[in-house]
Amino acid sequence: MLACLAGAFPAIAAEAGAFPAQVSQGALVIAKVEPGSKVEYAGRTLRVAPDGAVAFGVGRDEKGPVTVDVRTRDGRHRRVAIEVTPRDWPLERVDGVPPKTVEPPPAIAERIKREQARVVAARARDDARADFEQRFIWPLTGRISGRFGNQRVYVVDGKDVPKSPHSGMDIAAPEGTPVKAPAAGLVTFADGGLYLTGGTLLIDHGHGVSSNFLHLSRIDVKVGDRIEQGQVVGAVGKTGRATGPHLHWGMNWFDVRLDPLLLLEPARPE
Repeated sequence: MLACLAGAFPAIAAEAGAFPAQVSQGALVIAKVEPGSKVEYAGRTLRVAPDGAVAFGVGRDEKGPVTVDVRTRDGRHRRVAIEVTPRDWPLERVDGVPPKTVEPPPAIAERIKREQARVVAARARDDARADFEQRFIWPLTGRISGRFGNQRVYVVDGKDVPKSPHSGMDIAAPEGTPVKAPAAGLVTFADGGLYLTGGTLLIDHGHGVSSNFLHLSRIDVKVGDRIEQGQVVGAVGKTGRATGPHLHWGMNWFDVRLDPLLLLEPARPE
């Protein structure tokens, strides 16, 4: 009934007609069902592509097991439980960011709230495109300087200020380094001046799957543009809350934050 295409590197192995036995916290799971099936997961009816492709995300803190319900057009029904593999989330101390970005005054906090609401709205799309079926590529080559899910503590004037877990993967690179689209998609958000995230770009890959790129020094595309895999979409910067030039690449399935590293092959020098 369902054959898994991907979900992490190495790809989650599953025989045709079977679900993956387990997935990692923070994983995007991409699979195929019989075209025309109805698929439900986490209280949501998943969009099914003409070729049967579906996608769903497993959150950072998901304990599992998670369940997926599939009902084919001829009425066959199957409910499958998938185990979730826990991960360690180290504590990550970050020093050197502007204090006003860590503990902003009320007026700035309200601005941040408004800006983040715009980003959340862009992530709510459920387009029929299935660009997520591509094998994702690295948007640039560099050292991973921050990992998804790590609990972050900012050091401000010698004081520890706990914040939310890191929502993506940081790749250190010189300012101005071109950033390439890891997969095809549609630009749904582009703003060079957000307070916390600076130059911010969202590319929607369909079915609720999206990539976000933060702290950009330059954005080369605009909302509504169709983007192909490997296309340059901007440049590395240190705008917003950043200690130095790097690319923050985050991924979402709607409001579920995902780990981009799980979709990638190991980086190779260019």
